[in-house]
Amino acid sequence: MDLRTSFANQTYAQARSAAAPKPQPDAMGQAFAQAAANVTGALSQHEATARAAMSGGADPHALVQALASSQMAVETVATVRDRVVEAYQEILRMPV
Repeated sequence: MDLRTSFANQTYAQARSAAAPKPQPDAMGQAFAQAAANVTGALSQHEATARAAMSGGADPHALVQALASSQMAVETVATVRDRVVEAYQEILRMPV
């Protein structure tokens, strides 16, 4: 193998990695991820409250609050999902 060709390949690989774009954090993606984490955490907390109420370790009022809050979280997620699907369908209907 020619030494100049090897050196050229090595230099090209170094230049390519130096010029590669750095991934930028996506603010919208992070917001959705945070919202999903909040909903998941709330649902797991409400599930723990429901388990405690079934075993007699929690107040019945706390169970009712947990159920209502869980219902609200699920309905919110479903509404956001519906809006995203609707927006996607609108984009698909746009003329090219």
